[in-house]
Amino acid sequence: MEVMYVLIGFSLLVALVFLGAFIWSVKTGQYEDKYTPSVRMLFDDSVTAADEETPPDVSVNPEYRSKE
Repeated sequence: MEVMYVLIGFSLLVALVFLGAFIWSVKTGQYEDKYTPSVRMLFDDSVTAADEETPPDVSVNPEYRSKE
């Protein structure tokens, strides 16, 4: 029966730690920008000079075969 009291105390301690982490994340602004992360995958990555010099691999992408 004493184990139950230990487990209840431990679970309350874990819950308080998670509540503290949540309050800390809200205060530091972790949830302020809700729009940008959802549309970030829609924007193209910036093209580097190394990407422009490398020809596309024709064997992998069949789309380039029709252009030859």
